[in-house]
Parts: sequence; structure tokens; C-alpha cells
Amino acid sequence: MAINVNLDVILAQRKMSVTELASQVGITMANVSILKNGKAKAVRFSTLESICRVLDCQPGDILEYQED
Repeated sequence: MAINVNLDVILAQRKMSVTELASQVGITMANVSILKNGKAKAVRFSTLESICRVLDCQPGDILEYQED
């Protein structure tokens, strides 16, 4: 079981940088990078909500489940 994070795709579609997203969401660039690279073990709903608000997307646009 794997959860894939498509944050890099959404950022590219929105022509937004990691720095800009971090600033608008209120989290560090390091934390955005960890999430973007699929290295995060968890994400707070409040953070996910802020990311979705800033990127004008749904959680399912960012997170995707794939079986092994």
C-alpha cells in the first residue's frame, strides 16, 4: 500500500514555487519539501486544508492511494 503525494504536479500546474507555497500556508520550506517528496509520515488536517485553499484544489488532487 502506498500513498503518493502529487504536490509537485499541482505546484507546476499553478506555476507556484515551494517557497511561495510555504509562505502562503505558513509552514517551513523544509516541511513543504518533505511533503512534496513523499517523505512525510503524517500531515495535519489544518495544513492540508491551508494547502488546498492556497492551491484551490481538493485533498484527492494532492494525495493518491495506489496498491503495491
